[in-house]
Amino acid sequence: MKKLNVVFAIVTALAVIGCATGGGGGSKGGSDAKPYIVDLGTLKTLAMEDPDGLPDYSPTGGTTKNVKPFKRAWDITLMSFDAPIDVSAYTRATITAKYYSPAGDEIKQGDSNCLVFLVNDVKGKLFENDNGPGPNTPLKEFNVGGFSGAVSKDRGVRFRNDSPIGGIVFQNNTANVGFIEVTGIIFHNGDYESEPAE
Repeated sequence: MKKLNVVFAIVTALAVIGCATGGGGGSKGGSDAKPYIVDLGTLKTLAMEDPDGLPDYSPTGGTTKNVKPFKRAWDITLMSFDAPIDVSAYTRATITAKYYSPAGDEIKQGDSNCLVFLVNDVKGKLFENDNGPGPNTPLKEFNVGGFSGAVSKDRGVRFRNDSPIGGIVFQNNTANVGFIEVTGIIFHNGDYESEPAE
C-alpha cells in the first residue's frame, strides 16, 4: 500500500509541475509569443502645433521621420499607428532610431541625443513624468542608440501595459538634432535577435 501511495504522489507531483510549466498559449507575458515587429508603414507623423500654438494632431505627410526640423532642444515628434496595437502579451520593447542635424546630415549614434516614449492615447497627456513612465506613457527611455541606452539593444527594456499602444514620441535632447527617424519598433519577451543581413 505504501508503494502505491508513493507512486500516486509522484504522478500527482508531475501533473502539477506540467500544469505550472506548460505553455498557456496567449497568456499575458507568455514567453512563447513571437516578437511583434511593427510595420513602420503604418505610422503617421502628426502636427503638434497649429498657428495658435495648440495641438493639431493632423497628419503632416511624414511617416517615420518629422517633416520639419525641430525648432529647439526638447522638441518632439509624435507618430500614431493606423490602429492601436495590443501589446499585452509582451513584457519588453526594442526601439531603434537615427537622428540628423537640422541640415539633414546623419549624426553618429550616442548618448544625450534622443529619448523615446510609447503612448496609449496620442491626444492624452504626453508629459506625465520627467524621468520615467506614466499612466498614458508606459515606456520612457533616454539615450536612444547611445552606449547608456538599453532600449535600442536586443535585450530591450521591460515595460508593463494593459492598454493598446496608440503611438510613439521622440524628443531631441539638443538643438543639434533636427530630425529623428524611427527604424524599428519590436515588442518581445526575452532577448530579440535581429535578422542577419543578407
